[in-house]
Amino acid sequence: MFFHKKLTHTITLHPSFLGPRMREFVTKRLYKDVEGTCTGRYGYIVAVVAILDIQIGKIIPGHGSAEFEVKYSAILFKPFKNEVLDGVVESVNKLGFVTNAGPFQIFVSGSYIPSDMKLDMNTNPPSFHSDDQKIEKGTLVRIKIIGTLIDATKITAIGTIKEDYLGVIE
Repeated sequence: MFFHKKLTHTITLHPSFLGPRMREFVTKRLYKDVEGTCTGRYGYIVAVVAILDIQIGKIIPGHGSAEFEVKYSAILFKPFKNEVLDGVVESVNKLGFVTNAGPFQIFVSGSYIPSDMKLDMNTNPPSFHSDDQKIEKGTLVRIKIIGTLIDATKITAIGTIKEDYLGVIE
């Protein structure tokens, strides 16, 4: 699910960047430091929408660098249990398959794949297939999240395609 949230981030600038273009350097550094990163608390920071405030910098004694606290608003992505997402299959193995849904991965175990879908490791690439569907690398699938594991720097999930309207998207 996507959220819009106000956050803060501290940026340290080397003395060579202190000058008339200091605000520009702080802005560029904020985008570089936070966009595309994952925080365990808020999820993935998809994009910085606006910079709300840049505090007056504080000089670090004995170092000469300056620290700036920046307040900004951002679009965040954090998956939740029972959420349905679309993703692209990255790999298929004997245990199930792994799907990328945006910046994070969802593993679908063989026990959460419909019983009419059989694993065929002899095809290239390996696939799960039934009479009317085939799941292999590159297939677009709709998955329901049944559990998430949130780490400090990444989010992974376990999903299912064993319910109505889930599975291969054609």
